[in-house]
Amino acid sequence: MPGLRREELAALAGVSVDYLVRLEQGRAENPSPQVVESLARALRLRDEERDALYLLAGSAAPSAGIVPRTVTPGIQRMLDRLADTPVCVFTAAWDPLLWNDLWTALQGDPSARPVPERNVAWRHFVAGDSRTRHDPESASEFEREMVSDLHRAVLQYPRDDLLATLVRDLVDRSDRFATLWERYELVPRAASRKTVEHPVVGPITLDCDVLHVPAVDLRVILYTAEPGSEDAVRLDLLRVAGIQSFATVE
Repeated sequence: MPGLRREELAALAGVSVDYLVRLEQGRAENPSPQVVESLARALRLRDEERDALYLLAGSAAPSAGIVPRTVTPGIQRMLDRLADTPVCVFTAAWDPLLWNDLWTALQGDPSARPVPERNVAWRHFVAGDSRTRHDPESASEFEREMVSDLHRAVLQYPRDDLLATLVRDLVDRSDRFATLWERYELVPRAASRKTVEHPVVGPITLDCDVLHVPAVDLRVILYTAEPGSEDAVRLDLLRVAGIQSFATVE
């Protein structure tokens, strides 16, 4: 696995080093599609290499009807250039795929959670542990937008078992989600301002913009602060201190 130590690859893929060793030695059978996709992203495989990895793992390669989970080199380069902005790339099902250090410092490290629990809808409706603060009005708007996005994803990707399982579990675990799911609203998503309750630097109110990448159906979330504001000062503090001080504080 050129360019990455085994420990680094395991961390990026969200698996244990022991599991990775067993996988390399052929002692771990039938890795899940999520694990295969995580390994492909960590290794930055081209599409044809990723598809070959799926086949070697005994899974069907991604095709029509499956949520795209591949970060293109162009998006990767964009993230590399936005080191001073909290940025995260999500799938159409709102699973995080890639994020930078400042995102980790602001929102916590997604890789510290089991893969299914990294999903934005799951964290809001089931876990209730997001750092983003909502008043009743903004919470209602966010929830309607999130459920609407998942309805669109289900319509567009009817063969995606992971997406179907996510929606089924959300309906079972959250009465609020189940109510909104039954309404079947399709609402547009708009730019907004979010207040992040950071455990060390305090509340930070930021502009939150969602960029859609149609070719691969990904969502890129960027947080920015008004220049000269107290929020900009707090965001600068996160930039200076980095993830070592803040990422693991919950």
